[in-house]
Amino acid sequence: MKIALIGYGKMGKAIEEIALQRGHEIVLKVGIENLEDNTINNIRKADVAIEFTGPESAFENITRCIEAGVPVVSGSTGWLARYEEAKTYALVHKGALLYASNFSVGVNIFFAINKKLAELMAPHSDYNVSLTEIHHTEKKDAPSGTAITLAEQILDKNTGKKQWVNQPSSQAADLVILSERTDPAPGTHIISYTSAIDDIEIKHTAHNRKGFATGAVLAAEFLPGKKGIFTMSDVLGI
Repeated sequence: MKIALIGYGKMGKAIEEIALQRGHEIVLKVGIENLEDNTINNIRKADVAIEFTGPESAFENITRCIEAGVPVVSGSTGWLARYEEAKTYALVHKGALLYASNFSVGVNIFFAINKKLAELMAPHSDYNVSLTEIHHTEKKDAPSGTAITLAEQILDKNTGKKQWVNQPSSQAADLVILSERTDPAPGTHIISYTSAIDDIEIKHTAHNRKGFATGAVLAAEFLPGKKGIFTMSDVLGI
């Protein structure tokens, strides 16, 4: 399979390593030093594109891939205000888009556990739920996209929480996400339910970027030949 890497930072390089190990070919690598190569004609050389850039460029990169007729896997965070617009663009142009806030197989299993725990805890208002996410100091956005996904899963089940906030809050309706930035920390996410009687906590800790990169390549292997909007749940059958 021929892959275009849109974004060639640490994640892009980790994805490249896994892709080559799995027998794929990288036909385009776009980093900050060669943005002029990010063209429709160059993207068309690939069977699939993997896009890991930043909030300021993700939407344009995704729509460019779709315009090129190349299915695109995106892991960029901080741009989701335009996600619905990107989905519509992909559907109108009969393209394929797979977005995930986190491609790790372990994290996607963690998402499923979080949803089930939130459902089980929903009737028990004596427990207060909060999130903590810990990442390296180079991470540009806070809270993490993974933390937002976890928070939205909880909000969907917990009628006592109305919104998430990225700061301490004494308001009962606020779902607090605390963001910590320290090195080295590829990513830790903790969901805590606390009461006067006991606490319940689930936690996922990444040890390196390999899990994210492997999941992104699995997503890229899944997407060619498909049309529509997909998630890692589709890839993993969760």
